[in-house]
Amino acid sequence: MNLEKVIFGAFVILACTLNFGFFIGELDNPQHHHPMELAATLVVNLIAMTLKFGDRTHIGAVHLATSIVAVVQLVAATVVWVWATQVSNLPSEGEVMATVVSLSGGALLANFISVALLIGETLRRTR
Repeated sequence: MNLEKVIFGAFVILACTLNFGFFIGELDNPQHHHPMELAATLVVNLIAMTLKFGDRTHIGAVHLATSIVAVVQLVAATVVWVWATQVSNLPSEGEVMATVVSLSGGALLANFISVALLIGETLRRTR
């Protein structure tokens, strides 16, 4: 068993599951979307992205691309949430929360693609 592959796979799947946990719930209800869960999702996605830098294969490049997309979406969601609630003093419900959750949904789709690539690569190696 390759420990590097285990850690890589664990972070890819953890990034996806944390993002799913944040995304699920009513779109505009801030009680269903905790800010610390978004922060944890962003941190784990950043770690997963750094783990993908060493792979020089084509599939590695696609893995890195999905991570970059997920991180950009999550950073945008975080900036929108912080800007709206801390700078503009808007309530974190309604349109603000819908925007934050929608951006995390884009990151979730990128995470799903990354997990699908991981599964496909694993199946290809076992044959």
